[in-house]
Amino acid sequence: MSDSPVRHVSWDSLPKEQLKAGLSRNWVNGEKGMLAQIYFEKGIMVPKHSHENEQFAYVLEGALLFRIGDDQTEEIIVRAGEVLHIPSNVPHSAEALEDTLDLDVFVPPREDWLTGTDDYLR
Repeated sequence: MSDSPVRHVSWDSLPKEQLKAGLSRNWVNGEKGMLAQIYFEKGIMVPKHSHENEQFAYVLEGALLFRIGDDQTEEIIVRAGEVLHIPSNVPHSAEALEDTLDLDVFVPPREDWLTGTDDYLR
Protein backbone atom coordinates (compact mmCIF):
# COMPACT_ATOMS: atom_id res chain seq x y z
CA MET A 1 0.00 0.00 0.00
CA SER A 2 1.30 3.43 -0.95
CA ASP A 3 0.97 6.71 0.92
CA SER A 4 1.20 8.60 -2.37
CA PRO A 5 -1.33 11.40 -2.84
CA VAL A 6 -1.61 10.64 -6.56
CA ARG A 7 -4.25 8.42 -8.15
CA HIS A 8 -3.87 6.40 -11.36
CA VAL A 9 -7.06 5.10 -12.99
CA SER A 10 -8.13 3.52 -16.26
CA TRP A 11 -11.34 4.82 -17.87
CA ASP A 12 -12.26 1.18 -18.47
CA SER A 13 -12.20 0.53 -14.71
CA LEU A 14 -14.73 3.28 -13.99
CA PRO A 15 -18.45 2.52 -14.07
CA LYS A 16 -20.31 4.17 -16.94
CA GLU A 17 -23.47 5.88 -15.68
CA GLN A 18 -26.45 5.70 -18.05
CA LEU A 19 -28.31 9.02 -17.69
CA LYS A 20 -30.98 8.37 -20.32
CA ALA A 21 -31.13 6.47 -23.58
CA GLY A 22 -28.18 7.57 -25.71
CA LEU A 23 -26.36 9.53 -22.98
CA SER A 24 -23.85 8.14 -20.50
CA ARG A 25 -20.77 9.31 -18.61
CA ASN A 26 -17.98 8.48 -16.24
CA TRP A 27 -15.61 10.76 -14.40
CA VAL A 28 -12.64 11.24 -12.12
CA ASN A 29 -12.76 14.05 -9.59
CA GLY A 30 -10.29 15.64 -7.28
CA GLU A 31 -10.56 18.33 -4.67
CA LYS A 32 -10.61 21.25 -7.14
CA GLY A 33 -11.47 19.78 -10.53
CA MET A 34 -13.31 17.04 -12.42
CA LEU A 35 -12.56 15.23 -15.68
CA ALA A 36 -15.52 13.53 -17.36
CA GLN A 37 -16.06 11.39 -20.45
CA ILE A 38 -19.53 11.88 -21.90
CA TYR A 39 -20.92 9.55 -24.56
CA PHE A 40 -23.65 10.92 -26.86
CA GLU A 41 -25.58 9.06 -29.52
CA LYS A 42 -26.45 11.15 -32.57
CA GLY A 43 -29.48 13.37 -31.92
CA ILE A 44 -29.21 13.40 -28.12
CA MET A 45 -29.77 16.83 -26.61
CA VAL A 46 -28.72 18.32 -23.28
CA PRO A 47 -31.20 21.10 -22.47
CA LYS A 48 -30.25 24.68 -21.65
CA HIS A 49 -28.61 24.97 -18.25
CA SER A 50 -25.87 26.88 -16.48
CA HIS A 51 -23.58 26.18 -13.55
CA GLU A 52 -20.98 27.91 -11.46
CA ASN A 53 -18.36 25.51 -12.80
CA GLU A 54 -16.03 26.66 -15.52
CA GLN A 55 -16.17 24.07 -18.33
CA PHE A 56 -13.79 22.98 -21.06
CA ALA A 57 -15.45 20.67 -23.59
CA TYR A 58 -12.95 18.73 -25.73
CA VAL A 59 -14.54 16.62 -28.45
CA LEU A 60 -12.49 13.48 -29.03
CA GLU A 61 -14.82 11.89 -31.62
CA GLY A 62 -17.89 13.24 -33.40
CA ALA A 63 -19.39 16.73 -33.21
CA LEU A 64 -21.53 18.74 -30.80
CA LEU A 65 -23.65 21.78 -31.56
CA PHE A 66 -23.61 24.15 -28.58
CA ARG A 67 -26.21 26.87 -28.27
CA ILE A 68 -25.07 29.72 -26.03
CA GLY A 69 -26.87 32.40 -24.03
CA ASP A 70 -30.31 32.93 -22.55
CA ASP A 71 -31.84 33.16 -26.03
CA GLN A 72 -29.71 30.27 -27.41
CA THR A 73 -29.04 32.21 -30.63
CA GLU A 74 -25.25 31.83 -30.64
CA GLU A 75 -24.38 28.46 -32.21
CA ILE A 76 -20.96 26.83 -32.17
CA ILE A 77 -20.14 23.44 -33.67
CA VAL A 78 -17.26 21.71 -31.87
CA ARG A 79 -15.69 18.86 -33.82
CA ALA A 80 -13.10 16.20 -32.98
CA GLY A 81 -9.86 17.87 -31.89
CA GLU A 82 -11.56 21.12 -30.85
CA VAL A 83 -12.22 22.63 -27.41
CA LEU A 84 -14.98 24.97 -26.25
CA HIS A 85 -14.40 26.97 -23.06
CA ILE A 86 -17.64 27.89 -21.26
CA PRO A 87 -17.15 30.41 -18.44
CA SER A 88 -18.99 30.16 -15.15
CA ASN A 89 -22.79 30.73 -15.25
CA VAL A 90 -23.08 31.01 -19.07
CA PRO A 91 -26.33 29.33 -20.24
CA HIS A 92 -25.71 26.62 -22.84
CA SER A 93 -27.20 23.51 -24.39
CA ALA A 94 -25.70 20.77 -26.56
CA GLU A 95 -26.88 18.54 -29.38
CA ALA A 96 -24.94 15.58 -30.77
CA LEU A 97 -24.68 15.98 -34.55
CA GLU A 98 -23.20 12.47 -34.71
CA ASP A 99 -22.16 9.80 -32.21
CA THR A 100 -19.76 11.73 -29.98
CA LEU A 101 -17.22 11.19 -27.24
CA ASP A 102 -16.64 14.40 -25.29
CA LEU A 103 -14.04 14.97 -22.57
CA ASP A 104 -15.08 17.73 -20.16
CA VAL A 105 -13.06 19.46 -17.48
CA PHE A 106 -15.02 21.20 -14.71
CA VAL A 107 -13.57 23.54 -12.10
CA PRO A 108 -14.66 23.13 -9.34
CA PRO A 109 -16.10 19.57 -9.52
CA ARG A 110 -19.81 19.35 -10.38
CA GLU A 111 -21.53 19.04 -7.01
CA ASP A 112 -24.86 18.24 -8.74
CA TRP A 113 -23.22 15.23 -10.43
CA LEU A 114 -21.67 14.04 -7.18
CA THR A 115 -25.00 14.26 -5.34
CA GLY A 116 -27.19 13.03 -8.23
CA THR A 117 -29.22 16.25 -8.37
CA ASP A 118 -28.55 16.83 -12.10
CA ASP A 119 -32.15 16.10 -13.15
CA TYR A 120 -31.86 18.12 -16.38
CA LEU A 121 -29.57 15.36 -17.75
CA ARG A 122 -31.88 12.47 -16.91
